[in-house]
Amino acid sequence: MYEVLIVIYLLVAIGLVGLILIQQGKGADMGASFGAGASGTLFGSSGSGNFLTRSTAVLAIGFFTLSLVIGNLSANHAKQDNQWNDLGSAAEQVVDQAPVTQPKSESEIPD
Repeated sequence: MYEVLIVIYLLVAIGLVGLILIQQGKGADMGASFGAGASGTLFGSSGSGNFLTRSTAVLAIGFFTLSLVIGNLSANHAKQDNQWNDLGSAAEQVVDQAPVTQPKSESEIPD
């Protein structure tokens, strides 16, 4: 389930970026640069949102919701026990199989 949510999260993020890039800014009209229309107001004209703005809002809500869900799942996600975590037992097995040699005395060590 975690992997499915990651794939959906990636698709929502790509869709959100695409929708944001194809939208036209509020001040992008030629008339807005010369003071025509409702550009004199503080935030521009506040008409009803078209399809692009509504779908961007839906994808943004989905993006934040998926972010919270994935963050919650990854925080509570128990990691699987891996063989690499317990290398002590494998080292003990190798030591047990190795031949035991007697340490050399000081007289046998060359100068």
